[in-house]
Amino acid sequence: MGTSLELLKVEGLRKEFRNGVQPKTVLQGVTFDLSSYDSLSIVGPSGCGKTTLLLILSGLLAPTEGRLQLEGELLMKPTSKIALVLQEYGLFPWKNVASNITLGARLQKIRLPLEELASLKRELGIEGLDHLYPHQLSGGQRQRVALARALLLHPRLLLLDEPFAALDTITREHLQNHLLTVFHHRQFSFIIVTHNIEEAIFLGRRILILDHEPPGMRTVIENPEMGALDYRKNSAFFQRTLEIRQILKDAAWDRDAG
Repeated sequence: MGTSLELLKVEGLRKEFRNGVQPKTVLQGVTFDLSSYDSLSIVGPSGCGKTTLLLILSGLLAPTEGRLQLEGELLMKPTSKIALVLQEYGLFPWKNVASNITLGARLQKIRLPLEELASLKRELGIEGLDHLYPHQLSGGQRQRVALARALLLHPRLLLLDEPFAALDTITREHLQNHLLTVFHHRQFSFIIVTHNIEEAIFLGRRILILDHEPPGMRTVIENPEMGALDYRKNSAFFQRTLEIRQILKDAAWDRDAG
């Protein structure tokens, strides 16, 4: 998979929260970049700042220090170039699928050609669900509806926070395949936060590993084989899995020894 121009640049990111009089640093020294038509997975132990980092990248949370640039311009607030899909999907229970899918585009006054809408539903396998409400959908269907709503905004960057965490293994892998297929077809960039090592390897051209003692980046793993739907059967996939498991085990050992 080839990448092109730089889309996102993150330099020296630090985030500190105030807990009474004692400040708590959850991220520091986070530096990376992301090209157009590129992907990054973020993994690490619970409490290491993965979701915090994603909220900063979305413009919803201000960093304490550091600089973010999107297509060469400072990123200081939410922008229509970035779409965020949260773990709980963010669907409105009183709106049917058709209304949930088109809500963001209508709010941003984005014209939706009927063929584009139909094509995206076909890509995600959610045709024929327009009349249903979120409580009538499976977890996988709700996730695909949330993805459709985000992708109709034509984002340059899609941010995903544990998007498949609540799903069974087969459904999870099926939706990972869907995401990868749509990614190839529509050529956006995405960053996914996940606890699942195999998911991180399947979806991320690079894997950013965070830690919380000290808080920040542990390392970045290159994953150039990413992009093929049969990557899970590749020996490189298993080698990468072992490599990342060992890094996370070493990090846990270092924390315990400290």
